[in-house]
Amino acid sequence: MEAPTQLRQELSELLAESLRNPLPPHTPRRVRGRTRFAGKVTAVVGMRRAGKTTFLHQLRREWTREGEAPCHAPYLSFEDDRLTGLETRHLDFLLNEYDRLAPSGPDGAGVMWCFDEVHLVPGWERFVRRVLDTRQVEVFVSGSSAALLSREIATALRGRAWQVLIHPFSFEEALLHQGIAGPGETEGLAREERMRLERAFSAWLGTGGFPEAQGLEAASRQQLLRDYVDVAILRDVVERHNVSNVTGLRWLVRQLLGNAGSLFSVEKFHAAVKSQGLAIARDTVHRFLGYLEDCFLVRVVWMEARSERQRMVNPRKVYPVDTGLIPLFDRTGRANVGRALETAVLVELERRRLDVTYVRTRKGYEVDFLVRFADGRRELIQVCADASDPVTAERELRALEAAGEAFPDARKLLLTLHGDGIPPELPDDVAAKPVYIWALQ
Repeated sequence: MEAPTQLRQELSELLAESLRNPLPPHTPRRVRGRTRFAGKVTAVVGMRRAGKTTFLHQLRREWTREGEAPCHAPYLSFEDDRLTGLETRHLDFLLNEYDRLAPSGPDGAGVMWCFDEVHLVPGWERFVRRVLDTRQVEVFVSGSSAALLSREIATALRGRAWQVLIHPFSFEEALLHQGIAGPGETEGLAREERMRLERAFSAWLGTGGFPEAQGLEAASRQQLLRDYVDVAILRDVVERHNVSNVTGLRWLVRQLLGNAGSLFSVEKFHAAVKSQGLAIARDTVHRFLGYLEDCFLVRVVWMEARSERQRMVNPRKVYPVDTGLIPLFDRTGRANVGRALETAVLVELERRRLDVTYVRTRKGYEVDFLVRFADGRRELIQVCADASDPVTAERELRALEAAGEAFPDARKLLLTLHGDGIPPELPDDVAAKPVYIWALQ
């Protein structure tokens, strides 16, 4: 069915703007792995305000010849309030209008369509599949929910989807955004260069990587980040999943973001809130945690286990998607650098598209991360802000050694905040380096 006249006019104007307007300036994102796959729709996913829209424009810039208007890279944001009421059956007008405005090759060959926040159009996946089937085009979609890939795309596109995950700025991207030159080679850095990078890394660890938060003074930055969390809760969880127990959801968010990297048990949380007179079912807590992970506000790490049952009954470790969120909910009044450092390492591992669990040995020792690479290699990573003290070093290295007995093929790595935090003596099978050096390699 044809779109109503007003919607057709809005669609036509927005499409025309995208074809003639110059592409906005941006800080290039360093995405690991492939960003497109022939014959598949690329789903750009990540938390709100992490930079997905900017990344779409980056792809459009790469598609467009230098100095040309992006006439073969049409872009449309479905979050625009002028498109309220748009339905899948109206989207055919877009294809016809594009053919009128910018005639291309047969079947639209040589065109890259970018649909931002496409999940706001009910049934959008059927339209995208038909475009892929009938036109020789590339399609990129974005959204703030992992459901964009895991449920909707997997069901409707039947394996014809490719995911690109965008997190807030990495340390390397934050340096680039600030116009600070990276070191190039990270080995054998001069003392002045090391100190410069250490100062920049400590600042990034406290600020976090959300692009709009860069350069803001503390009060404005924290208000901005609180707004991000509120929008994620209300738009991506409450509205999307028709949540009625908003109070219980907010309790859970405060618990998770205020205790980054801590062990989280649904049973213990349920008992704690119940003692405070808050009614919430255990199954509801499980669902809420899944919703928060789906919208990328938190990242969940499961314990390494031989069986699914063992994995399910043990506590999970939960981290915010960005270190800048930690001070908003931490009520201890302390600068918890260790938790922020651990969070930064986990999110960097996700950027590298690696599979991550944590390890608890039979004797009760814990190692922060067990990492699996695509080629089968494994690595045990222990994160400690400062392991220069002999007692601390002994504790962290003992845990690595114990985990190494369970995973003898895994490399062992100790990551610290600065070079001064590395123990003076290390076992032969343990490597150590500052996180900022590891992140730049």
